[in-house]
Amino acid sequence: MKNIGEIMKQAQAMQSKMAKMQEELAAQVVTGQAGGGMVQVTMNGKQEVLRVTIDPSVVSADELEMLEDLVAAAFNDAQRKVQELTRDGMAQLTGGLKIPGLNLPF
Repeated sequence: MKNIGEIMKQAQAMQSKMAKMQEELAAQVVTGQAGGGMVQVTMNGKQEVLRVTIDPSVVSADELEMLEDLVAAAFNDAQRKVQELTRDGMAQLTGGLKIPGLNLPF
């Protein structure tokens, strides 16, 4: 059995690696899209929306409901991409081990 000092050292190393991974994730940028790219949502690894781009061809009072659906779909696509980045980063950090209580992002 390892001594408590060794376990504490490993825990601190893991905490340091997690903090670094969170910084790296925050710097990542993904773009989700819908409608063949007519609507795009760009967000960072903290799931903060940085930009929304809408093709002018879909801006019409008659098509408002479709535009709203496209914005929601693009947002969800971007969010899914951030979650994939997070999951991949955690898998690298933990060697694929699922550790309860380590829910990222942030």
